[in-house]
Amino acid sequence: MGKVAAEIERRLRAALAPSRLRVVDQSHLHAGHAGARPEGETHFLVEVESEAFRGEAPVARHRRVNALLADLLRGPVHALALRARPPGEG
Repeated sequence: MGKVAAEIERRLRAALAPSRLRVVDQSHLHAGHAGARPEGETHFLVEVESEAFRGEAPVARHRRVNALLADLLRGPVHALALRARPPGEG
């Protein structure tokens, strides 16, 4: 796991205490595209399940995660695919 992926995981674990968290660097799938760097860690898939999302609309969940990662999204992270939900939902 690279430094950016580890930082994403650290922040989400600290803030959301997820029951499930998966951070996948998908940068290799975007080689040559806008925002891609040869060293990777630009495009991520994040799947997070947390009780903290219970009762929140999907857009509110995404906003919460984006706020936690805001400086990374302005810097090394070019794209973030996100699946955020409470445990047991869909």
